[in-house]
Amino acid sequence: MTGNSDTAAGDDRPPLLEKSAVPEGPVETVCKWACELALVVMLVIIGTDIFTRWALNFSFEISDEIGGYMLAAITFLSLSVCQANDSFHHVELVQARLTPRGRALSGLLFDLLTLSFAALLTWHYFKLELSSWRFGEHAPTFLETPLWIPRLVMAIGAFALCLAIVRTILLHVRRLRAPDTEAPHVP
Repeated sequence: MTGNSDTAAGDDRPPLLEKSAVPEGPVETVCKWACELALVVMLVIIGTDIFTRWALNFSFEISDEIGGYMLAAITFLSLSVCQANDSFHHVELVQARLTPRGRALSGLLFDLLTLSFAALLTWHYFKLELSSWRFGEHAPTFLETPLWIPRLVMAIGAFALCLAIVRTILLHVRRLRAPDTEAPHVP
């Protein structure tokens, strides 16, 4: 071990890459709280349904529907939290051989591409939301949930992802403006 804090376990592995995580902002914090609340709601409703089926031989017949809505809420609202915490998968084969400036440029280009697709999805989710609202669509279930409610969560989650990507892009721009002090690791 050479004592270099940038090496992985002291062997010939490439240096550890810095994360592109940004501090959680208010959007990510609210999304994380909403995900936690959705998880609690899902657990309570499913747990209640399990208990009533077991003890009373009775079902409210809503646990599947509400559980599905809560799962969709968790999925879409957690996107911005994952982006801010740099929790998505990365292919680091090439990244490990780049300078910090090269990694920042690569991250910037990837995040700009990601932002374009996320913005496109956000726009389509809001169009779907407005269509559901305008036509008064309801789920063909016992609750007859207005479909604009779960679809609104999809649009909000995608928009929050766009905001988190913008914050990550700003981090990459700051890294590009910083002086390049490291040489790439070549085994």
